[in-house]
Amino acid sequence: MPCRPHFDRASGTAGLLCSLALLVALPIGARQLPVGLGPSDRLQRLTPAQSQGGPYLITPERRALLNTIRYAEGTWIGGSQEGYRMLFGGGRIDRLDRHPEVVVELTYTSAAAGAYQFLPATWKEASTKLGLNDFGPASQDQAALYLMHKRGALETFDRRGLNIEVLNRLSPEWASLPATHGGSFYGQPVKDADELKDFYLAELQRQKRLTADNSSAA
Repeated sequence: MPCRPHFDRASGTAGLLCSLALLVALPIGARQLPVGLGPSDRLQRLTPAQSQGGPYLITPERRALLNTIRYAEGTWIGGSQEGYRMLFGGGRIDRLDRHPEVVVELTYTSAAAGAYQFLPATWKEASTKLGLNDFGPASQDQAALYLMHKRGALETFDRRGLNIEVLNRLSPEWASLPATHGGSFYGQPVKDADELKDFYLAELQRQKRLTADNSSAA
């Protein structure tokens, strides 16, 4: 469910000075790094690897994590793309050109939508930062990765995989993910950490097989 109110010692110095001189000589714009990207993504932007329509590279591990969040949020639907059209409460939207901003009143009242159940304000922030022009699957994936990075979870996940620290960092963003104490950050229904880890590991193996199959086909 969506979250609520929510170097040789002799040459080392010279080498450093040369590097600094080169940096100063660069135009200001050339010194700036993209907003919202971790170190690994800054390097990966320079490679031909697929970024799925945005700055964040989607590795098998990251795809498995994205799918785990969908599983926790109730939008997995067996991996169907229908999850990207889901409103809070299970309804569907017909168009993916923008966030629908449809308020649904059930046990909770929410305007969350999409595979990662973005609230309108959250989507506006992420889409503006990343320059996303629609609400399609690739844009939603990128926005979710942006939120992971913003919460300080993405680089930890890239180094260590899915663990309780990562889940805890993400729990303020997605209320269905457990915090360190095992419950929801917002006191809402939450998925068990072991269940999520099991899903992640199974999904990671599936993603690696898909990647290997695609490489063989190419």
